[in-house]
Parts: sequence; C-alpha cells; structure tokens
Amino acid sequence: MRTFIRFAIVSFIALAMLVVAAKFRRTSTAHNSTNPKEADLIVHEWGTFTSIAGKDGVALEWRPLNGSSDLPKFVHTIQQEGLGLRHALSKELLSAQVRMETPVLYFYANRELNVSARVDFPKGKITEWYPQARTLEQGINWGTLKVSPGAPFNLPADYSDNHYYAARETDAAPLQVCGTANKPAEQEKFLFYRGVGSFELPLTVRLDGNQLVLTNVQKEPIAKVLIFEKRADKIGFRSIDNVSGQVKTDRPAVDQTLDAVLRDLKVSLVSAGLYDKEADAMIKTWRNSWFEEGLRVFYLLPRSTTDRVLPITIDPQPKEMVRVLVGRTEVITPELEKKVKAQVSLLNHDSSQVRDQARREIQTYGRFYEPILKRILEDEKDRTIRAPIEQALASSLLKGK
Repeated sequence: MRTFIRFAIVSFIALAMLVVAAKFRRTSTAHNSTNPKEADLIVHEWGTFTSIAGKDGVALEWRPLNGSSDLPKFVHTIQQEGLGLRHALSKELLSAQVRMETPVLYFYANRELNVSARVDFPKGKITEWYPQARTLEQGINWGTLKVSPGAPFNLPADYSDNHYYAARETDAAPLQVCGTANKPAEQEKFLFYRGVGSFELPLTVRLDGNQLVLTNVQKEPIAKVLIFEKRADKIGFRSIDNVSGQVKTDRPAVDQTLDAVLRDLKVSLVSAGLYDKEADAMIKTWRNSWFEEGLRVFYLLPRSTTDRVLPITIDPQPKEMVRVLVGRTEVITPELEKKVKAQVSLLNHDSSQVRDQARREIQTYGRFYEPILKRILEDEKDRTIRAPIEQALASSLLKGK
C-alpha cells in the first residue's frame, strides 16, 4: 500500500512538472513569435491642432512657442538638442499657422514585442518629444521600441504639477525606446511629440457680427463641432454634428455648466474610437487651457486629414489603429480686442508703473497676445493705437526686456 502511495505521489509530481514545462514552452514561443497577428497589437492616438482665426477665417501666422514651456524638464526639445536651429535662432521665433499639441501614441498588446514607430510631418517641424527619437527629419522616427504589457516600469518625473502626467492615466502598456552608447534607454507609457506647421485645416471659422460662420473646406464631413465660450464665470456651448459646406450659427448663450461641456466632449471622443480612460486623459491634459475665458471652436478632424498631415508607420502593423486629432480654433472677439486696445493705449504712458502693468495685462494672453495685436492692426486706423502695437511687435517690449 505504501509503495502504491509513493508511486502515485511521484507520478503526480512528474505530471505537474510536464504541465508546467509545456505551459512555459507555449509562453516562450508566444513571446518569441514573429507573426504580427499573434501580437494583437492595438495603437491609439490623440492630439490637438491649435490655430487662430483671422478676419477672413483663415488661420493666422503666429509664434506658438512664444511663451514659457508647459512641459517637464526631461522632455527633449530642438533647442536642447541643437536640431534644426541656426546660430541664435530659438524655437520661440518659429512662425507657423498651426501648433500641433501633445499627440500621444498608446500601445496595447497581449505579449511583449518589439515595434518600430515613425510619424512624418512633411509640412511642419517636430519641436518636442519623449522618449528619445532616433532621427528627426521631416517628422520623427523612434526606431525600435519594446512594448511590455504588465511589466514594472520606472517613469521619469520632475515632481511638478504638470498636465503632461495626465496622459499616463490609461491601461496602455509601458514601453522602452532602445538606447545607444550615447543615449540611454528611456521609458514611458506613450510616445509623445509636438510640433509647428503651416497647412490647410478642414474648418475655417469666421466671426460675422454675433454669428460664427463655419466652413468645411474639404469633402469629408466633420463628425462633431463644439463651440465654447466663457465670459467671466459664465459658460456656453453648442454642438453641431456632421458639418459639410457652410454653417452659420449664433454664439452660444452662456447658460450652461462646465460639466455639461465635458460630458458632451467625452462622448464625442469615445465615439471617435478612444477608450474611456484615454478620453479622460485627453480632457484632463487640456482642461485648464481649453476652457479658459474666450471663444473657441473644437472639432474632430476627419481621419483622412490626420493621415495626410501626419502619415504614420507602425511595424508590425496594428490590428487596430485609432487616431483622434481635435482641431482647436481660437476666435478673437470684439470684446477681446476692446480689452487689449485699452491696455495698448497705456504702453506709452508717462508712468513706468502704468506701462509695466499694461504690459503684464497683455502678457496674460501668453502665446496668443501677438496674433491678437496683429488682428487689431488689420482694421485699426487710429495711429495712437497702431503706433504702440507696431512698436511692441517690432521690439522686446512685451517680454519686459
């Protein structure tokens, strides 16, 4: 009887070891498979194209990087790397019609795998990115990166309260860009990049009295347009679906709540293909600047526009590729012009304290102050207003230098 029991125990252990070995072989084989279909790779992307509406609705040229950086210090920039800049030229002087803001690429997979990723930007320049890129020539090429679902990771931080970190709040797999002798490997939960460019956006926005004229200049309908306005503490918004051709609509009545705006926006982002957490991360990233005082129009770019402006190459090819880029058009309203004109009239005041206060008030518009001043010049005939604006634009007056 004892012999039989010992035999049964030994047999059970041997069988268990065989099962474990077989499972290990299957796992090992799966992780080393070169068949892209077995990887179940999914890639999702979101980002923003910011522009400023001119008098005729066409995007104004401006200096999108003319202001303090809103990114952690570990993010790479063309200025730090010395890429694409000549001598004293700095990124703050780069002019463009569009600021491409915070596109992030998320990777999801059922196993660890190596992926190569490249985004071309034929009508623009990449200005910031993370992790480190292999090359930046009319776009950005990260070379080979390792996607490691479920793996432990050590993400960089500068311990600031920066909106960059909100993009990490998803279920995307951590990834590591392969390092070189001169550039160590870097980890993140997404591929991040930004840039500036001049290209045609699908929607023009023009203010006609108290109405907005929205014109879709391309054939493909724009699935969602959201008009947002904040005056002091009051908020208004209006949603329009499937915009084709020209649509004329009143500015929204400021009788809504921010929660209502956020609900509408999230539904639109998820309907476009983003996961819930991705939509939340995008809204959290831009909440402070998207919903500040002013009038602006948001819209979902057709996928064909995104692919034309930012051709992307992922290898192995994902079984699902979602790209949700949001157009953001800032509208310079008569009320805004009036407020800025009042401060401009004080730039040549006899009191230095008054001049400094006026300059600080104009500076509160950040990177948008310059196009606002240019927009005022388009119609302003009064030399007492034109002269200080021209002087400010031609000098470093507004920078306090």
